[in-house]
Amino acid sequence: MSDVRHVLVLPDRDTAEEVAEVLGERFGLDEEPQLVRDALAGEDDAEDAQWLVVLRDEEGRLDPRELDEFAGEWEGWREEP
Repeated sequence: MSDVRHVLVLPDRDTAEEVAEVLGERFGLDEEPQLVRDALAGEDDAEDAQWLVVLRDEEGRLDPRELDEFAGEWEGWREEP
């Protein structure tokens, strides 16, 4: 078993929450994705922060290209490990 994770970077919290919900439906996830606020140094306002959606994929069944395309539909992207 490996500890593979995919990280989707999204522009705001509302988008990240919606993406996390749709991810489960579209990709049939066993585990709910984690939401993480990614503030840049010196940022105090949560509205200016990017949000990360972290997916565990220990079985390696999620296609990174599909996740790239999916994140792009939400004005986001998938971070490379």
